[in-house]
Amino acid sequence: MGRKVTLATCSLNQWALDFEGNLDRILESIEISKNHGAKYRLGPELEICGYGCADHFYESDTLLHSFQVLRKLLESPITEDIICDVGMPIMHHNVRYNCRVLFLNRKILLIRPKMLMANYGNYREMRWFSPWNQLRKVEEYFLPRMIQEVTGQDTVPFGDCVLSTKDTCIGTEICAELWNPRSPHIQMGLDGVEIFTNSSASHHELRKADQRVNLIKSATTKTGGIYLYANQRGCDGDRVYYDGCAMVAINGDIVARGAQFSLNDVEVITATVDLEDVRSYRGEMCQPHMVRQVKVNFSLSTGDDVYLPTHQPITWNFHTPEEEISLGPACWLWDYLRRSGQAGFLLPLSGGVDSSSTACIVHSMCVLLCRAVQDDNRQVLEDIRRVVRDESYCPQHPKELCGRIFTTCYMATENSSEDTCNRARDLANQIGSTHMNINIDMAVKGILGIFSVVTGRWPKFHANGGSDRENLALQNVQARVRMVLAYLFAQLSLWARGKPGGLLVLGSANVDESLTGYFTKYDCSSADINPIGGISKTDLKNFLIYCVEQFQLTALRRILAAPPTAELEPLTDGQVSQTDEADMGMTYSELSAIGRLRKISKCGPFSMFCKLIHLWKDVLSPMEVAQKVKHFFRMYSMNRHKMTTVTPSYHAESYSPDDNRFDLRPFLYNTRWTWQFRCIDNQVAVSNIEVKQ
Repeated sequence: MGRKVTLATCSLNQWALDFEGNLDRILESIEISKNHGAKYRLGPELEICGYGCADHFYESDTLLHSFQVLRKLLESPITEDIICDVGMPIMHHNVRYNCRVLFLNRKILLIRPKMLMANYGNYREMRWFSPWNQLRKVEEYFLPRMIQEVTGQDTVPFGDCVLSTKDTCIGTEICAELWNPRSPHIQMGLDGVEIFTNSSASHHELRKADQRVNLIKSATTKTGGIYLYANQRGCDGDRVYYDGCAMVAINGDIVARGAQFSLNDVEVITATVDLEDVRSYRGEMCQPHMVRQVKVNFSLSTGDDVYLPTHQPITWNFHTPEEEISLGPACWLWDYLRRSGQAGFLLPLSGGVDSSSTACIVHSMCVLLCRAVQDDNRQVLEDIRRVVRDESYCPQHPKELCGRIFTTCYMATENSSEDTCNRARDLANQIGSTHMNINIDMAVKGILGIFSVVTGRWPKFHANGGSDRENLALQNVQARVRMVLAYLFAQLSLWARGKPGGLLVLGSANVDESLTGYFTKYDCSSADINPIGGISKTDLKNFLIYCVEQFQLTALRRILAAPPTAELEPLTDGQVSQTDEADMGMTYSELSAIGRLRKISKCGPFSMFCKLIHLWKDVLSPMEVAQKVKHFFRMYSMNRHKMTTVTPSYHAESYSPDDNRFDLRPFLYNTRWTWQFRCIDNQVAVSNIEVKQ
């Protein structure tokens, strides 16, 4: 009857500028698609060169090598008898476009440029690409000579058009176009397009996956249709993790889906769906065709498909935030490690919530790796052997693997308590890391000795009669010595053990501490990468509770029960006298609320005060809210310069203060905020008068 079609979409772990590896993964996905009977294969956005090329998109080499890869794809027998939809940058009339190239049997069918760009948050597409603003207009694109030699074509259609096969009509969306209020699928659906495709490079954020799924379900609920969604997966060289979730939907139902987090470099999802279901669903909604069509002498369906079963609706079970923290950063760390050429990680483990969270993420990574090896993932095993420099090694248990690639160290001073030392040691024993106890007093006293020789003065802590400046400087010396020693041990600890390679240093400052600058510039927060830098303290505590049960890490119970502390000031009767929340002047939950208002709600000091007097009305008076807001903005503005050097962190929160691309702000402020604070004071005065009346 010719009404059922089998379609393929995929998630690929592409790497920016890795043209060789990207080509191999694309070909593998096409081969798998064909083996599953698919006649159409969709891939992620800019999959040929990798989405994260950034300013390399300016280089003619990137365009050249993309066309060279396209030629390899056109020439490959693997791409025969299947419509292939691949992504690459193309220059047309001296303007760069983010494009989809659709081809079949050595012929390019059409090139569809992106029309609605992602230019917010982590995305800066307008920096490198122009949108195609000519709706329903198609021009001729002159192919490079190297492509002409393969296809025999001089020109191909370039612009806003759709593909019309002998049995259906296919229209393209690219990533952000799905999220836009002017999404092309709406008009395409009304014009009779039955299959929508979306090629994305969509990154992970906590609690975001359901938004993506709901948008796709909504897209096909309104006008009916089949929706294919492809996404990149993994770390392609930057702070974000692309989280897969390739899926197929029809008439508002998801019928096939891929994993959100996975160590598989190539994951192909296929689904068989009935075109008649779309036609019946639409009834009388469609209008005469207005969109430009490129006709293709090819059918996605076969003549006799009565007994071919179709995919039925499935329920999407979303991960909890704790599961997301366990999986996303772990996969990101593995991509970074295997592609960096290093032999493992080193983490200064303090026995507190933050560094313990980083340690648990590494442990989760080892659990995922062992599972992948047990599932006969040859690529993962090959990568593990390359990391540990042992071609015969096969991990038997996460704890044993952890001992090979993960080193932790507790760096004690005279201000460190026995309790934190024991907590760090117990957690290291349970996860299996190679653990060291290091006393750094000698190094701290040596640095202070140099200062004393030069100045004739020896600074003192508050507790010993010192000033604020002395107290802070003494804390900073301890913190910075830890950074120097962390890098020394990262470079030479494997050498000392007679093993090859070096280690990547992991950081462990959370998103709330980065927001207020509650860390020492160039201390242990300064590392190579930080898996928790975009995660709030509240979420990290919940994550550790999850790890107690999921991984049986009972040592975490004592860590969770202890008050957060930097342990940089003298102990009182052997006990910690310094706590993080006391130092910051606000709780971590208050910081999370303030952080969301600052970034997501885009509040300055006055707007934030106006919102918080309602949110916190049951616990704080307007005067107390004003004090909290002023205190935060003083701390934030005084310490914003620290964000210019902060360790690259896994992006997980929409209120991240990351200065690299996501949260662009000055780093020299008038920290008195005189005008803004006066507006707050005036409002507090008004509220006091109203209360008295």
